[in-house]
Amino acid sequence: MTHEFKHILNQAISNQQKKLRSVLATVVHLEGSSYRKPGVRMLISENDTLTGAVSGGCVEKEVLRRAQSVFKDGKAKVITYDGRYRLGCEGVLYILMEPFKVSEELLQEFTKCIETRDSFLIRSYYEQEDEVIGDFGSIIQFSETLSMTFSDTFNPKLNQKAHIFTEILKPCFKLLIIGGEHDSVKLCTMASLLGWEVEVITSIKDPKDISDFPGAKTVSSQTPETIDLKIDGETAVILMTHNYVQDLKYLLKLQPLNTKYIGILGSTKRREELQSELMHYAPELSETFLESIYSPAGLHIGAVTPEEIALSILSEILSVVRETESLSLRAITSKIHT
Repeated sequence: MTHEFKHILNQAISNQQKKLRSVLATVVHLEGSSYRKPGVRMLISENDTLTGAVSGGCVEKEVLRRAQSVFKDGKAKVITYDGRYRLGCEGVLYILMEPFKVSEELLQEFTKCIETRDSFLIRSYYEQEDEVIGDFGSIIQFSETLSMTFSDTFNPKLNQKAHIFTEILKPCFKLLIIGGEHDSVKLCTMASLLGWEVEVITSIKDPKDISDFPGAKTVSSQTPETIDLKIDGETAVILMTHNYVQDLKYLLKLQPLNTKYIGILGSTKRREELQSELMHYAPELSETFLESIYSPAGLHIGAVTPEEIALSILSEILSVVRETESLSLRAITSKIHT
């Protein structure tokens, strides 16, 4: 996940400022099942602090212990962790451990990539063995012509027989909240805990500050007539204005944009009235746009409080963008993740 890699990068930069070295642990292969999947990363700092996790908490101490040799000799290695006899996870993790240093060029390109909401790619070179030291490591690629390594000593051309784990990291998922009442604050706070970038738009008649919305990236006061919406495939929108006319105006503004999820608070009767008005003012509305509207917003989980309602909305957004039917996990008899 991009937001997890951001935390790792920021911690590595902080370590470098303190003259502390860093080792990056990446799960590059999995045999069987495990709590988390290949692509998950954790940073081990020279002072033994950990940023991120490669499991639910049961593997981290072992990774910390076995990272010490990388700090000692600066050589990358691959380790395995067999959870079948210790954890009951029925899986074997292959973990690449490599020196991790953030160059000025890497930081600049990564920052630019995050700001422009572009995807990037990470390729990790490894072998499927335990405690094997070699010319292993990762490259981060921002374009076809621009890539760089995490270590000055790693050269991917020296290990032509290595396995390669490739991951495309998309822009951080963004939630656009339109509305500035108490329930918007709860939704903003909970969404930020998921690592989402949260942008809040409030009414110009009741402007709010970013300090009013813990976890928000931006807070602004605008109107449907003047707003300049920036929507991409990694964005969901939730209308929480508590104002029928405002919701209608924002829907008309969103209509030309490619949005997977637009949530609206309110009753089913209100939804039908909104849809009828939409068809009146914009008869050319596409079926795809109408299907992207979820109202009343949220999954039916018995939510009552603002926090519970926020949980139901966030759960529905995840279900929609991950294209997953909402079921109790105990009803699934096959693999949870494909």
